[in-house]
Amino acid sequence: MLNFEPTENQIMVAQMARDFAEKHIRPYVMEWDEAQIFPRETMQEMGKLGLLGVLVPEEYRGAGLGYFEYITAIVEITKVCSSVGLSMAAHNSLCTGHILQFGNEEQKKRWLPKLAVGEWIGAWGLTEANTGSDAMRMQCVAKQDGDYWVINGSKNWITHGISGDIAVVLVRTGDLLDSHGITTFVVERGTPGFKGGKKENKLGMRASETAEMIFEDCRIHKDNILGNVGDGFKQAMKILDGGRISIASLSLGIAKGSYEAALKYSKERHQFGQPISNFQAIAFKLADMAVKIEAAELLTLQAADLKMRGKPMTKESAMAKYYASEVCVWAATEAIQIFGGYGYTKDFPVEKFYRDSKLCTIGEGTSEIQKLVIARSILKD
Repeated sequence: MLNFEPTENQIMVAQMARDFAEKHIRPYVMEWDEAQIFPRETMQEMGKLGLLGVLVPEEYRGAGLGYFEYITAIVEITKVCSSVGLSMAAHNSLCTGHILQFGNEEQKKRWLPKLAVGEWIGAWGLTEANTGSDAMRMQCVAKQDGDYWVINGSKNWITHGISGDIAVVLVRTGDLLDSHGITTFVVERGTPGFKGGKKENKLGMRASETAEMIFEDCRIHKDNILGNVGDGFKQAMKILDGGRISIASLSLGIAKGSYEAALKYSKERHQFGQPISNFQAIAFKLADMAVKIEAAELLTLQAADLKMRGKPMTKESAMAKYYASEVCVWAATEAIQIFGGYGYTKDFPVEKFYRDSKLCTIGEGTSEIQKLVIARSILKD
């Protein structure tokens, strides 16, 4: 029987993340958002607490914790700032997660310790300007030259595309549309021919850097390939399974943050001589938010439980990501409605949750792609 009662570890992680967010993140949230500042130093401080290597074993300087603690940490950080939550999720599950899952022992020892403690910030590159969901048509290519591979092309919408110290990049090494024609390379910042490009000016998640990565005759030694040549696409699909749990957790943090702010405000705001929470129109909104958030959390925990037990969870992680991301957009919208005119101002947190929430239905596979994954799975079953 599944038991999702918080463990002692989860309670400790939640308190630590909460304390850190209140002290080091909350005072700067709107400043970072308005100026689109990526708080690199804050990320590095999070690394010292183990928040950038939650799932990395202790032998590689990680926290050595499981997915339940990971979800807990993302939710608590995101309730204060979704941008920092997003950066934390991308660093942990994509870049670091890919090396952890598919790197050999030498590669893990070489890169994981720096990533796990926040000495290095990680990026992960799959998406290109013309290939979002259609990844097998990627135009970023690598040609072999002896012991080296020469990469040319660009990647778009990359979290930490400019600031990342290391990038795990999926590149085409075979024919177009060949699922065995994509290979994973690890590229360190400072490698000749590798640079950051345009930084996106976004609606939300503005303190999480999203940028282009450009490769011009970038020579990478074969020792920097994760797994075998041609394994990249298969690896990416597995990484995205875990990544969906991250985005579901991020969505959960936004939804909970929106709900908690709306609940508190509804008790403090008086109209017609009483708190607005006394009015059924408001009380029912809060009831609906509580139910949907609980359902999203249970789906997320179910996917995490399967992941930790090494069971197939493609369908379950897609369900969690799809439902939680749609709920977070809806919950943020409802929260603004409860706040009324004040919710539309930057003086209260729900305005930012509203802008940040939309990315969750797009990033790491759109809601439409999640439905496709779920449909294929149930029809195959």
